Amino acid sequence: MALRGGGRWALRASALRGGGGRRDIGRVADAPQHGALRAALRKIIDKEINPFVDKWEEEGQFPAHKVFKTLGQAGFLGVDKPTEYGGMGLDFSYSIAVAEELGSIRCGGIPMAIGVQVGMATPALTRFGSDELKKQFLAPTISGDLVACLGISEPGAGSDVASIKTTAVRKGDEYVINGGKMWTTSGCQADWMCLLANTSEGHPHRNKSLICLPMNLPGIHITKKIDKLGMRSSDTAQIFFEDVRVPSKNLIGEEGMGFTYQMLQFQEERLWGVATVLTPLETIIQETIDYTRQRKVFGQPVLQNQAVHFRLAELATEVELLRSLLYRTIALYVEGNDVTKFASMAKLKAGRLAREVTDSCLQFWGGMGFTSEVLVSRFYRDLRLVSIGGGTDEIMLSIICKHMETLPRK
Repeated sequence: MALRGGGRWALRASALRGGGGRRDIGRVADAPQHGALRAALRKIIDKEINPFVDKWEEEGQFPAHKVFKTLGQAGFLGVDKPTEYGGMGLDFSYSIAVAEELGSIRCGGIPMAIGVQVGMATPALTRFGSDELKKQFLAPTISGDLVACLGISEPGAGSDVASIKTTAVRKGDEYVINGGKMWTTSGCQADWMCLLANTSEGHPHRNKSLICLPMNLPGIHITKKIDKLGMRSSDTAQIFFEDVRVPSKNLIGEEGMGFTYQMLQFQEERLWGVATVLTPLETIIQETIDYTRQRKVFGQPVLQNQAVHFRLAELATEVELLRSLLYRTIALYVEGNDVTKFASMAKLKAGRLAREVTDSCLQFWGGMGFTSEVLVSRFYRDLRLVSIGGGTDEIMLSIICKHMETLPRK
């Protein structure tokens, strides 16, 4: 694949799109064009990110503006976004290829923050926002000039999105916002928030709206940077709103459609999360093989124990099965199919497998696995979030049961 000049790593979108016709379902998420995209991204990761990860982990925050600007200049923050706003205009399979390669970053926090930027804070704006909003918020987010965050979760409303309490009351040409948000990724550094708030009374699925909220407005208080078990290099904020006034033109799409818009983007968010898990799990397994091959106990390498090499073979098999499910789901999705069931299955399996792989491999590292000096302990902490964020395992099971028609009706 040819690369654009001028130092830009982004690939020619026309070449990446390829010809017409129905895609090969088994290969759409694994096409040769994806390899060229991934190779370009890997160069940035190896040069601009991985050498500094340990430092950012210790500091508890990575420089989002600097990293996002590098990625934005190369085109990686708008792979599937419209070309008229600076994106590459490719289908979602290319975003998944990027997500999988981001797993090469030697921590979980930075890929998660990038995922918020490209797949959580901007999809609704891309699909339903006005041209003015897209020029003001989407284009500079794609270029990496702005850092975005997503304001959904609250202390009493995580996976239960319908229960949020934050309000945005219409007064003339403005919304007046009161309430608060919790677990806001990049919240300490963000320039704007895609905010979900109640804009009216009534049914909880029809009284919510999404609003583009600049984070420098009076009345926005970042009250706490949350100290987390893992994802240390990604800042997570608790935020309160006190009579914050934002122009009504900052409404994304139609008033009252916010819950629906948010549900639509959940599938892409969850598939992105699955993709970012695959490479770390492979890396952990390989590093465990390397370590147990040279670590000796009772005069022989730990790897020679059947319990060890058999277990690692089982885990590698499980990772490949998860990848196959993801690729099948992506192929169906880009063809226009509803993949809610498969996406939920993949998300469920990714969370559980992340726990299984990191726990099993950490055990084989012995005492070293209990230190902060090895990658397996970092991912043991970081990837625990996969079963919680973006919908818990229990929510995924409920969705799957609903599609199987086994969920008890209220």
